[in-house]
Amino acid sequence: MTAPSTGSLRVNGATLHYEVRGQGPLLLLIPGGTGGAASFDGIADELATEYTVVTYDPRGMSRSVLDDPEAEQSVAEHADDAFRLLKLLSPAGSPERARVLGVSSGAIAALHLLTAHPERVELVVAHEPPIVEVLPDAPEHRALVARVQETFRTQGLMPAMAVFAAGLKKDGDATEPKSAGVKEAEPGAAEVEVAEVELPPQAAARAEQTMANLPYFVGRIVPSFMSYAPDMNRLEAVSDRLVLACGQDSRGELPYRPAALLAERLGTELRHFPGGHTGLTTHPAEFAEHLRKALRP
Repeated sequence: MTAPSTGSLRVNGATLHYEVRGQGPLLLLIPGGTGGAASFDGIADELATEYTVVTYDPRGMSRSVLDDPEAEQSVAEHADDAFRLLKLLSPAGSPERARVLGVSSGAIAALHLLTAHPERVELVVAHEPPIVEVLPDAPEHRALVARVQETFRTQGLMPAMAVFAAGLKKDGDATEPKSAGVKEAEPGAAEVEVAEVELPPQAAARAEQTMANLPYFVGRIVPSFMSYAPDMNRLEAVSDRLVLACGQDSRGELPYRPAALLAERLGTELRHFPGGHTGLTTHPAEFAEHLRKALRP
């Protein structure tokens, strides 16, 4: 794996850590869940043979530090962070617009970026954005978020994650996890599992960082991002620059449904990537190949 160049960017209320690899058209990768720049390690080098690949830790995650750790979060502010990265890293005076991949909650930020700053974006690939407000049963999902928050407040982190994971499964069908382990650096970071095996040092460090990010994700990101409703008029106006994607194994699960519904409403093709909600982690080579195809005109 090639070591990227790194930098920091001062934004409103935070300092962002970002990484750059390769050369060519600008490709910004926006992570979701508790993931940061490291969640794209499995595909970034591959994509860097064709693109200038930019990855980063969203505000409040890992190395991107908030001025106020208790600050409320918003999709608009996270999208503005992405916009400022594009302004910083686009070649001076270049009219070229960037390509963007967003996964999970990062896909929500990518959608807002596209509608707020279409002049900066050539194409957005949004993989399973959990925009539950577009669903006909949105009140049920608002209730899920409320249950997660109440469980977090009264019982703690891992019981709250168990409630959240159960709510994302097909028809709410999920088994309760037995101990505090989380698949390391996953985009959604919502699947909790027993972690008994000894991980390699780099994977262990990522898993540790994932656990460190979980309270912020559950307490700040989940309620703000899952209450977000897109501006459908603006989205329709730029739908020719939007690719909606889902995991081929995600059918019936909550994160799949909003992307499928949006694709139907916008009259666009719903693309299927390998794996499920966390296909970026479980099938990196295949995910990268599908992404390459989606990014081409």
